[in-house]
Amino acid sequence: MRWLLTFVPLFFAFELAQLVLCERYLGLKQMATGRDPRSLPMSERLAFAWTSALFLYWIWIGLLLGSPVGRLQALALFLISLGGFLFRRNAPARWVLVILTFEGALRIGMLVSLAGVFLRTA
Repeated sequence: MRWLLTFVPLFFAFELAQLVLCERYLGLKQMATGRDPRSLPMSERLAFAWTSALFLYWIWIGLLLGSPVGRLQALALFLISLGGFLFRRNAPARWVLVILTFEGALRIGMLVSLAGVFLRTA
């Protein structure tokens, strides 16, 4: 199941894109205007792509949990995402971007670790 590790660069790029999108929709400029991020326009295509990528990301993490290589990092990715969701759910709007940024940085760190595992086992 080493082939699963070939998707690391794809999900690394997704994490970076997600950080950029979070800043766009939840960033300081949006907070300064006092607008609700849920009321901002988002194209259906972007919403579909983002949701699909998240869905595939979770499937990939689940498959990695069953793999002998990278299982610890996959568990960390799962727990970081779950913890981030729980924190964001109860946080005031001004803290959501902070939590998302910290969560994204931790997930990027785990993806870098997975890339190292992939290179060591190649």
